[in-house]
Amino acid sequence: MSKARLELLNLTRGRAERERGPTFSLGHQRLAMAYPSPYRVGMSSLGYQWILQQLRDVGVSAERVFLPDDVDAWRAARLAPLSCETETPLSHFPVIFISLAYELEIAGLVHLLQLSGIPLLRRDRRQGDPLILLGGPITFSNPEPFAPFVDAMLLGEAEETAPVAAKAFFECGSREAWLDLIAALPGGYVPERHERLPAPARATDALLPARSCILSPDTELSDMFLIEGERGCHRECTFCVMRRSTNGGMRLVEPDHVLSLIPEHATKVGFVGAAISDHPQLVELLDAVHRSGRGVGVSSLRADRLARRPRIAELLRASGARTLTTASDAATERLRKTLRKGATEALLEEVAAQAGSLGFKTLKIYMMLGVPGEEDDDIDELIACTNQLARHVHVALGVAPFVSKRMTPLDQQPFAGISVVERRVKRLQKGLDRKRAEVRPTSARWAWVEHALAQGDAATGEAAARAVLAGGRFADYRRELAERGLSV
Repeated sequence: MSKARLELLNLTRGRAERERGPTFSLGHQRLAMAYPSPYRVGMSSLGYQWILQQLRDVGVSAERVFLPDDVDAWRAARLAPLSCETETPLSHFPVIFISLAYELEIAGLVHLLQLSGIPLLRRDRRQGDPLILLGGPITFSNPEPFAPFVDAMLLGEAEETAPVAAKAFFECGSREAWLDLIAALPGGYVPERHERLPAPARATDALLPARSCILSPDTELSDMFLIEGERGCHRECTFCVMRRSTNGGMRLVEPDHVLSLIPEHATKVGFVGAAISDHPQLVELLDAVHRSGRGVGVSSLRADRLARRPRIAELLRASGARTLTTASDAATERLRKTLRKGATEALLEEVAAQAGSLGFKTLKIYMMLGVPGEEDDDIDELIACTNQLARHVHVALGVAPFVSKRMTPLDQQPFAGISVVERRVKRLQKGLDRKRAEVRPTSARWAWVEHALAQGDAATGEAAARAVLAGGRFADYRRELAERGLSV
């Protein structure tokens, strides 16, 4: 074995050795749980870990496969993606479950299949090739661009449907019989048979909360035990896929039950939920974990909750957090009202004052540029507001271009334009007090690609796949999407 191959294999083996969790049991019913991003991202996904545990709980030997960190190095070494548990190549599994979070992971999906030697498109596969089932957050919005690459999908919450689909694969005896069963499941979708997407499935509350089954120091959240404090959202933000109408609103989990599920070996606990800061007993949850001597974190914090419940920020700072994070989502109050977002300038300033007085190094504020109705004057107002906030604490604006999503009231809204977004980012950067505030923008070009996929269909997905195979540069996407009538 070459030195390069051995080094890559040792990287995978080293990660497995550092994990903490239940012992893997190898059985006869084996499948791959694949994630089209690297290990550090996939193992930070609570949904991925939770479905993995549900499959194992019914006796299925679900093995994890991730996109290699360095795709080119694996390709040069002629190594296929391998399972973490037994180092089995992905193509050797008879069925593959794939969890996909958002549109731009299409590149990871293409690389994962290509490196494995699995024909990319469903229509090109033959008997003996793995069957592929897709699930994950993308299914709450628009999974149609991914239809050409998979045999079936499970839309929505899959705690109940994924184990049924997995067990049925080993019992049905044929592809057609398996697809019959999936088509009958809540949220089950078979692209070659169905013209319309079904409604996303909703799991029963008895299966909540989702929680980590494996802890690892090699993840984005490094050894943090993740657990839901609630699921869904009761708010009506017009741009958000997880708004109240998507899947039944906010579903609370009793704090005592949540706390009872935290394992003894967890040194850090992260509370997760689309509206976790709206949990009426969040302070009590944070306080209980902090008093137990563990670190604590929260996935999302709304400005109004931070302002009205200052104990949240106090507990996060006492736990060692150096950055306090919230969202404004649009440049001005006028725009936030159109998005049905309640973060006022007064609330944001109160949060900034809290952050400064508690000794946080940075207040990070997530927001979008290019939302419908935005003008240059809104950017000037944002500059003035940010400079005011920065008098209390260093401010980092996490700026992302607005991308309209299916299943939201802003579905089919046009992309503002790459040049428009880039010009407004520059205007914002120029106007800020750079000693006290900064802009951390994401790419307007790649946001345009995301928008094309978010609003696209199966043919859009195939065009994006061709772009990946051509090199995956923005120019490749622009060329292929132009042939679909999509221009920058």
